[in-house]
Amino acid sequence: MKRKTVYTNMKNIMLIGTLYMCFSCNDFLDNQPTTELGAAAFWKTTDDATIALMGAYADIRSLFEWDWYWDGQGEYVKVLNTTAVERSPGFTNGSFNPSGYGSSFNSMYQYLYGGVHRANYVIENVEKMLQDHTSPDLIRELEAVIGEARLLRGMIYFRLISLWGDVPYIGKIIYDNSEVESITRTPINQVKDLIYADFTYAAEKLPDRIPALGRAAKPAALAFRGKLQLYWACWNNFGWPELDGFTPDKEEAGRAYIEAANDFKSVIDDFGLTLFRNGEPGACSGLGDAGVLPNYFDLFIPTSNGNPEVIMCFTHGGQGSGQGESLMRALGGRQMQSGQLQVYPRYEIADRYQSTITGDFCDPLIPMHPTASNARTAENSALNPESYKDRDYRMKASILWDYEMIMGIIDFQDAGWAPYIYKTWTAPVTIDGVEYVTYTGHGTVNSGYVFRKFIRNYPGQDRTSGDYAWPVMRLADVFLMYAEATNEVNGPQSDAIELVNKIRHRGNLPPLKPEKYADKNTFFDAIEQERIVELLGEGHRAFDLRRWRAIEKAWVGPYNPGVWCIDAHGSQITRYFNNASERTYEQCYIFRIPPAERDRNPNLTQNKPWM
Repeated sequence: MKRKTVYTNMKNIMLIGTLYMCFSCNDFLDNQPTTELGAAAFWKTTDDATIALMGAYADIRSLFEWDWYWDGQGEYVKVLNTTAVERSPGFTNGSFNPSGYGSSFNSMYQYLYGGVHRANYVIENVEKMLQDHTSPDLIRELEAVIGEARLLRGMIYFRLISLWGDVPYIGKIIYDNSEVESITRTPINQVKDLIYADFTYAAEKLPDRIPALGRAAKPAALAFRGKLQLYWACWNNFGWPELDGFTPDKEEAGRAYIEAANDFKSVIDDFGLTLFRNGEPGACSGLGDAGVLPNYFDLFIPTSNGNPEVIMCFTHGGQGSGQGESLMRALGGRQMQSGQLQVYPRYEIADRYQSTITGDFCDPLIPMHPTASNARTAENSALNPESYKDRDYRMKASILWDYEMIMGIIDFQDAGWAPYIYKTWTAPVTIDGVEYVTYTGHGTVNSGYVFRKFIRNYPGQDRTSGDYAWPVMRLADVFLMYAEATNEVNGPQSDAIELVNKIRHRGNLPPLKPEKYADKNTFFDAIEQERIVELLGEGHRAFDLRRWRAIEKAWVGPYNPGVWCIDAHGSQITRYFNNASERTYEQCYIFRIPPAERDRNPNLTQNKPWM
């Protein structure tokens, strides 16, 4: 099994106990580690505890640093089913299409429990260290290490229950395989309470500010506790019928929304956090010019690492470290340091970007084939660059459409500008008297757009050697989750409306018009709109659709013709949920317990849609 290590800005770290524990590895506990110090020689100082914690970060990072793949299970991002781009082992063999994915995450289940084991290893051993110390300062340092490890464990279990509902809870180091061979699934409400306890401990023990880039502090613990309560509120509010034995409770939902809002409010008010560059949109070049990009673009490249908007992140080592990220490889074309363009925006995202003039949606784009005589000039044509004028700045920062420019990087060197023209790969083109070679992509791209978001615009790093610190919690997300939670309880509130408008301002959009927050439903639509464009490509959309029970809303309901995804040329590319049964939708809302785990342990029941 292939593993990754992690780079931190503090120092190179020693990895302790790097093997994963999983139910399916029968001989795991019989293996003697060859890369770790014996307990008698370790677990003596706070440095030992911190080194072990960094080992946990190293393993657990791989469970979240590829979250952008999850967006393929929504309507706005396409992920090609290919192994050309190396993934974390947990993501390997997973399906990232809008349907038919719930049976393909056996590896993720396994590796999430590997992460649980890594966190438990730190927690249990550092708790033993506490017994040998009386110094308040040392105790505080050790408790902070436990707090970070418990935060990581809580994040993993939060992901587990979000995908599988009831899951076995293991809160200690396992020394004998027999301890897990007969374990049963713990009801989700009990697991939720244990996750809540982990986040609460972390919130009480962690410092207000991170000790180093890539580590967690109190705002992260509060933000994740709020997010847990928000999801719990949604499951109780909208129901989760696929989870056997779960009974929604509207009163419980109301309490959870309030608790979530309180935690988010603390994150927003109590720690001096701000949006990147204070949420200002910045300057933006005109159509077909990428000389100056909006501030939103800069938020997602390595030069922004350490900015105050990112509440928690996982770091990468960059060039020559063997610990880099692969965003350019997966999202960029061949001129982006030989990127393989395996992930790209669907055509349908373009109409979500609103007008900077009206603050509302523009007239829908009209797909046209380039052979049409007026394809490049017709009003609202998807191939007419003028159709994209005066749009949300986040559009320019996030995607490319026809005749938009992007900086090429070849052999670590600046390769000059390349214009993107859909399906015109590596072709000479003259624009305003200047000769260019068009964006070099893949014929498998079939939407009309590619990503600019996450693509580095400076040379010096390979396609898999980026040092971007991947955000697992951003302040902008907290703003929107706070607005959602308060809206569900009390309808549109002035402070929530103000926060949504701050997010819109970074796109150079005017504030919401009063009719957009006239009532609870219209304000929810405004919040959802901001989540779609603000969080594009960050792995949130599929989880939102599931917790809101909105898959049918996005893709029509059972026994209907389904929805065709099209491209900028008007071609029908893929139809999803065509005449799909109720069971097809149910299998999107809850994942299958891996059959191999049930073969080894008959006490593991199966989720209803998979029986």
